[in-house]
Amino acid sequence: MSASMTLYDTTLRDGAQCEDVQLTTPDKIKIALKLDELGVDYIEGGWPGASPVDTDFFRDIQNYGLERARVAAFGSTHHPAHTAEADPTLRALISCGAPALTIFGKSSERHARDALRVEPARNLDVIRDSVAFLRRHAETVFFDAEHFFDGWRENADYAFAALRHAHEAGASALVLCDTNGGTLPGDIAAIVAEVARRLPGAVLGIHAHNDCDMAVAASIAAVQAGAAHIQGTINGVGERCGNANLCSIIPVLELKLNRPCLPEGRLASLSAVSRYVSEVANMSPFSRQPFVGRSAFAHKGGVHVSAVNRDSTLYEHIAPELVGNGQRVLITELGGRSNIVSLARRFGFHLDKDEPVVKGLSNELKKKASLGYDYAAAEASVELLLLRKMARRGVREFFRLQRLRVVETKSGGAPLAEATVMVEVEGVVEHTAATGHGPVNALDNALRKALLPFYPRLAEMSLRDFKVRVLPGNPDDAANTTGTASVTRVLIESADKSGSWVTVGVDHDIIEASWQALADSVTYKLYRDEWLDHSMSGD
Repeated sequence: MSASMTLYDTTLRDGAQCEDVQLTTPDKIKIALKLDELGVDYIEGGWPGASPVDTDFFRDIQNYGLERARVAAFGSTHHPAHTAEADPTLRALISCGAPALTIFGKSSERHARDALRVEPARNLDVIRDSVAFLRRHAETVFFDAEHFFDGWRENADYAFAALRHAHEAGASALVLCDTNGGTLPGDIAAIVAEVARRLPGAVLGIHAHNDCDMAVAASIAAVQAGAAHIQGTINGVGERCGNANLCSIIPVLELKLNRPCLPEGRLASLSAVSRYVSEVANMSPFSRQPFVGRSAFAHKGGVHVSAVNRDSTLYEHIAPELVGNGQRVLITELGGRSNIVSLARRFGFHLDKDEPVVKGLSNELKKKASLGYDYAAAEASVELLLLRKMARRGVREFFRLQRLRVVETKSGGAPLAEATVMVEVEGVVEHTAATGHGPVNALDNALRKALLPFYPRLAEMSLRDFKVRVLPGNPDDAANTTGTASVTRVLIESADKSGSWVTVGVDHDIIEASWQALADSVTYKLYRDEWLDHSMSGD
């Protein structure tokens, strides 16, 4: 376990309560194995007996040898009408096979009286008896003091008594829960410090919700006040506004507070873990997420990029590689020539911002931006644009379009799109047709059909996303009297086994805009494969 801090991940239980998340048992197993690779101390798998998914998880996870993490099962204190020994919830916890057990109990007098409808004194007995019973069957028992901070404000003596009863019964850690997510970090720090003063021998933890967008700050404040057990979820998923985000807490602890919480060398895998959990949970990654988000180290403004080119620490609070992320320089009409110089450097071109090619590319980018091209979102297209400008390593013409046609009909009431393309490849003209679910899918199928005999690795490529946005047309255009002459921007995200990329097309005609984005996408795949092959061969 971590020498100074204990990381307790609750993505599989608390995180799964997010309205956008539905995890199967195999999903939970995959995420648990990835969390073990990251190096967290505890993985809370769910509530045994609450659902087949949770029950099956505790059975199946025993077939895997976790390297570091210990699995924790979650439940509640026993029902006030039962004894601890006869309570089905506690029995299910003991029988699930998890080496660590976590139970929550009411630490708010008002919640005990109004929610449980039990006398406050009886609630304290329930807490003590539940923890003591579990400790006779498990070495590690955590007590989550539900609604602790709200309860403290209402009756601090009662909230403290709940902790004391759990501590005296043998709880391994007392986890103070900001269940409603409404306590400010300064208040959390003061309360944690006071609890630490009153219970000097207890291990204190923090479990914060994000209803005020302060769960990470609250967790860090608790650590600085004496908490050593941190609960949270990957990407901050959870009920309502979510839980404390471990993807922010972990680097803050390690890099800002010098409080090690992962095995050495594991921090650099954090961004990959964040993306993996999003993928398994079928959620779109939050690009502006601190530390691990795609935009966390992205620079758009020309002044920023000019400074970053000289010294990245001028606008980056850490080196992005420490958390497995990377710096990105965005090419937009606002970026200036420093952005182009920085991007060119990534591809081995050492340019000066006063060189004619840089000025020409800057002017072309501004012109295209005025037409609706979004190169900040379509980095593959801007990379191709740059490389086509650079004669020293330009992108060769893998294929040349001679003609295309798309028609849409209805067959038996269902719409059917058919695309026909005529392309020239290495002096050979290929004329193919294909159907698809919509015009873009039909175009993609027809183009692949023509190109696959020449470029078999296109079979690895798939279209992952297709976005269309209608932009206002030129108000000075006399032909645009009804708004139907608006410009259409198409963004296509494609992927292969090596990664994903985004390309853009813009035109009044949606088919033409789609073709531009699709052609760039295929060209980028072919160019990248060819360049990687040359690199590996040493050419």
